[in-house]
Amino acid sequence: MLVAAPTGAGKTVVGEFAAWLALHRGGKTFYTTPIKALSNQKFGDFVALHGAENVGLLTGDNSVNGRAPIVVMTTEVLRNMIYEDSPTLQGLHYVVLDEVHYLQDQYRGAVWEEVLIHLPVDVQMVSLSATVSNAEEFGDWLQTLRGRTEVIIEEQRPVEIRHWYFVSDELLPMFLRRPDGSVAPNARAREFERRRHRGSSRPQRGGKRPDAKRARAPLRTEVVERLRGEEMLPAIYFIFSRKGCDEAVRHCLRDGLRLTTSEERREITDYADRRVGDLVPAELEVLGYNDWIEGLKRGIAAHHAGMIPPFKETVEELFARGLVKVVFATETLSLGINMPARTVVVESLMKFTGENHELMTAGEYTQLSGRAGRRGIDELGHSVVLMQRFTSFDTITRLASTRTYPLQSSFRPSYNMAVNLVRTYDRAEAQHLVNSSFAQFQIDRDVVQLEQTRERLDAYLATYRERMRCHLGDFSEYRQLYLRLKEAERKRGGGGYNKATRVTEAMIKLRPGDVISVDRGRRRGRYVVLQGIQRDSDRRPKVLVLSTERSMSRLAPSDFHEPPRSIGSVALPDGFHVRDTGARRRVAQLLSQVEPEAAAPDPTEPHDLVRLRKVVSAHPCHGCAEIGRHLHFAERANRLEREIASIERRVDRRSGTLARRFDDVLSILEELGHVDRWTLTAKGEVLTRVYNESDLLVVEVLHHGYLEGLTPSELAAVCSTLVYESRGPEVAQVVPGMPTPASRHAWIEIMRLWRGIRAAEDLRGLDLTREPDPGFASKAYRWAEGARLDEVLGQDDAPGDFVRSMKQLVDLLRQLEEVAAAAPLLAGAIRQATAAVHRGVIAYSSLDV
Repeated sequence: MLVAAPTGAGKTVVGEFAAWLALHRGGKTFYTTPIKALSNQKFGDFVALHGAENVGLLTGDNSVNGRAPIVVMTTEVLRNMIYEDSPTLQGLHYVVLDEVHYLQDQYRGAVWEEVLIHLPVDVQMVSLSATVSNAEEFGDWLQTLRGRTEVIIEEQRPVEIRHWYFVSDELLPMFLRRPDGSVAPNARAREFERRRHRGSSRPQRGGKRPDAKRARAPLRTEVVERLRGEEMLPAIYFIFSRKGCDEAVRHCLRDGLRLTTSEERREITDYADRRVGDLVPAELEVLGYNDWIEGLKRGIAAHHAGMIPPFKETVEELFARGLVKVVFATETLSLGINMPARTVVVESLMKFTGENHELMTAGEYTQLSGRAGRRGIDELGHSVVLMQRFTSFDTITRLASTRTYPLQSSFRPSYNMAVNLVRTYDRAEAQHLVNSSFAQFQIDRDVVQLEQTRERLDAYLATYRERMRCHLGDFSEYRQLYLRLKEAERKRGGGGYNKATRVTEAMIKLRPGDVISVDRGRRRGRYVVLQGIQRDSDRRPKVLVLSTERSMSRLAPSDFHEPPRSIGSVALPDGFHVRDTGARRRVAQLLSQVEPEAAAPDPTEPHDLVRLRKVVSAHPCHGCAEIGRHLHFAERANRLEREIASIERRVDRRSGTLARRFDDVLSILEELGHVDRWTLTAKGEVLTRVYNESDLLVVEVLHHGYLEGLTPSELAAVCSTLVYESRGPEVAQVVPGMPTPASRHAWIEIMRLWRGIRAAEDLRGLDLTREPDPGFASKAYRWAEGARLDEVLGQDDAPGDFVRSMKQLVDLLRQLEEVAAAAPLLAGAIRQATAAVHRGVIAYSSLDV
């Protein structure tokens, strides 16, 4: 089932029903989410509904009751389980993919498709998505991939959104309803735009300047005050800059803005102190605790990736309780976290993409405005756009009125994916799975449909081959001989018509008393002819025969696979009549006593055909009682094999298939010694267990021993280059060097390996392995050496970035410790590095439960 619906429309209840089924029908339900914060949120919800004993949680940092009937996890955890064939998958009946539209995420999106492709089709899937404009296309892919799929699309929001344009000190409706019921942009708002571009009209000589307000964007504090006056709080105020979010809070504090009561301030202080109580005062000071708590007490907070997780989670909880009234947030808040507000404010419609500033898309605007309106609380939600310097009012209204949010796949074969496919499937199956992706469906849906047709035919073929199996001998061998015989007879006879003619001619030659044998089919057995047929008969030729069981039947040409020949004879009694039961009994007794004679060879048949017929007759399977049934399914299998081969040729002729990209990835793995003729080497086995954007480089570094001999702190520094990535425009102009000579030497060797991998990728048009970044190495080294947080962080460093990079480093170190188990000294040093890094605010920020 696919459910695409707006925020607050209740789609989550479908996933919760799957969890209920696990408890009442047996089996398991896995509920997956894109981020740990959402996993923790759903874990708490399910515990409240079903009790702690029935609910588990599996994230990168936590494992709680993993064998429970309901388990909440991040999507990557389920993907890893599938590749590792985890026993936890046994008994899995339902999987819920919450926020499935994450599959378009550039870095993580492929995980969702891998889960949908690899999970057995008998596991029922529930995919929950925000409203997307191509939900039907995604549903078509799901149906092609997994069978019958119910697609539920709800576009009506449970809480209506009203769009506003805030210019100067006026909060204007963006749209007005005409007398005929249609809706049009507000002309008064367009008038402000005219003034902005042309200025106000000049007065006549001696007259006064017209009383017209100058068009300007309102200040942030003005916006908050106006929203409070209009009873439009709580609000999420989107600013596409971390620095801008923090500055907005400072401006509100400086201007003395206070949105809370004394009772609310006490509740906020108590909760915040409990939430961060385990952090030491020195770290809290570095993290800016005093300014943060002062803003919270006034009902104002920032929310962005530069904050440490405990601070962000506190803001989320207090906002959900209605204690924090305004949150200045970056656009990351528009995804995932359940934080609906009465009002959403968009300060700027231009956003930095990493290279330049671009106008947000209608889909992105829909995501932001979708946060407005709390179901069951608000009758109306409000989306407020401030006056834009570089965007016309007409452009703004088009964004607000357009409901397009297309879902685009980001699926691309990676190195880890490739080695896991090699480990689990044969080459044809692996290419089939890659070509079954949503990405391939969007490139050329015919390829996916052909692949699914082939998969269905493969299943039928396996069934037919099972029914062909004969207990008397090798039926495949017999089948090949039989097909050669049929082909030889076809060439001799010139086709089916001549064969039928020869059978009819042989039937006409039969006389009463002749004994014949039918070797195959439902008429298989020995018979005596009671009545022959006339050569000049106009009716369909049939001979009346009697079996050894005394049953009479009429045999037509279709009952004979070969022209019938007499193999003996029986003397029919004088005056024999077919209706005489006693006479038939005596004839049947005589028939059973006849010793069959070898059929006289047809003198017109070539010697090779006669010899081939003898070989077929002498095969053990020729005497099987089920020979007709076996040959029937053999013929059907033969037709399916030809059809499957035709499908494979059609897929191969398609250009741009992802299977070709997969082949390019595989060729690099073969070149570097991870795969040898579709078999994993020792390096390839290690790669199956490394989940990292630079997975191939990580394993090559480990294989060449460049981490051996390093101290735990040097290991932290060197490994940080494999996970850290400088942030777009905030990249430092001068990249700091490695902290020690040993780490510098390892870094030089890592860069040499990376250049070799990049050269191989460039040759094939791939871009999978990003350049290692040493920008975090010194911080990682000092922190692992035991330095305090204030000694590691610079004045402009965001604590949240530091914590996130450290947690990514911890995750990589834990993977390396596991795969380096065969090298005890290295594994021990990695373990020490992990312990040295995972302390203080890093360890506390990992306690998501």
